[in-house]
Amino acid sequence: MLRSGWHIHRDGHDATVKGATAIMNDTTGKRPETATFGAGCFWGVEETFRHVAGVESTAVGYLGGTLENPTYADVCRGRTGHAEVVQLTYDPSVVSYQELLRVFWENHNPTTRNRQGMDFGSQYRSAIFFHSPDQESTARKSKEERQPQGHFKRKIVTEITPASMFYPAEDYHQQYLAKRGARACHV
Repeated sequence: MLRSGWHIHRDGHDATVKGATAIMNDTTGKRPETATFGAGCFWGVEETFRHVAGVESTAVGYLGGTLENPTYADVCRGRTGHAEVVQLTYDPSVVSYQELLRVFWENHNPTTRNRQGMDFGSQYRSAIFFHSPDQESTARKSKEERQPQGHFKRKIVTEITPASMFYPAEDYHQQYLAKRGARACHV
């Protein structure tokens, strides 16, 4: 778990958790792990994952593009290559990566390229950014299992790529829906 506040800073060089110390789980000796998902507008994705038991912290931001230290305006212009993502820290003794993938698949449409509902553009693409070889193989297997079983009528277009530099979104985007007492973006 992380101690102290989840205060993220943006200095253009790294995206670290300021004032947080990773500690091992007292019962399993496991350290928390990181997962990163893109599934449309990051406000709703973050709110969904915040309610999963074992998810210790969430942050919304930008990943997968070429511009260093992008802003929301930069990403919305669609020229940076970044996806809107939620990056979360979770306790693997409470929630498995497979369970996080289940939540991911069930809470967006992975068959629409660069679109979720009324939001369109490459920043809204369906994406899994893996942080380890185990996450990569688990994500690929999960995607393969969903297609032939008829979970979705169309081909899944979710990209599965290595996590690159995560740039936290501006403070007003963090836990945006929770700050407003909402659980979803939809009208």
